[in-house]
Amino acid sequence: MRICSFGLSLVFLIALVACDSGTPAKPDSSSAPAAARKEEPTVECTAREAFQKLYATAHLWAPDARPYNLQSNPFKDYTGKDGKAVIWRAGFASAARRSIRAHVWSGVHSEDAPPAGINSGTEDTYSPTNSSTQVFDPAFLKVDSDKAFEVAQQHGGEKLTKADPKQPIIYLLDWNPRENVLTWHVIYGTSPSEAKLRVAVNASTGVFERVEK
Repeated sequence: MRICSFGLSLVFLIALVACDSGTPAKPDSSSAPAAARKEEPTVECTAREAFQKLYATAHLWAPDARPYNLQSNPFKDYTGKDGKAVIWRAGFASAARRSIRAHVWSGVHSEDAPPAGINSGTEDTYSPTNSSTQVFDPAFLKVDSDKAFEVAQQHGGEKLTKADPKQPIIYLLDWNPRENVLTWHVIYGTSPSEAKLRVAVNASTGVFERVEK
């Protein structure tokens, strides 16, 4: 009787193993090649869209933080056309902390760019008398970078972008203490210091101010 019972158990075990060995293994998704994975999309936005994100982050750092500049950065094929960029950098000052700090928003996933999302720089000493860190009230920012682009195009920019569709364009926003106005500087070039053309536009009214170069 024991021999019969053992024999039946052995037959059942052999059948179970045979059935299990015939089941195909499921593929391991983690071993998929990197090329097959979906790439993260690149995001472009105007100045005000980026500034809202950066302003919120700055207030987590210092509740009294106020901006003193905002600047775009052309990146590869994202040249800054139509007032949009994939990288925006804003500088903020805190009187309470006596410090300034830059915050960067990036909408691109690349080793050559800041990590996607918001990145915060290190703190530095703040001097209210420094002309390069004159803070302004964000309420003055009523004209977005896309409108500033349109105005600049009408005052020399269109000629440059027609000659070179990949012409890099930088948008720099800061406070003009002499005239007490917030100004967009639309810069046609790879850097503010090496510009083919600089056009100043009032950031509160959208009115053309002057050609700076």
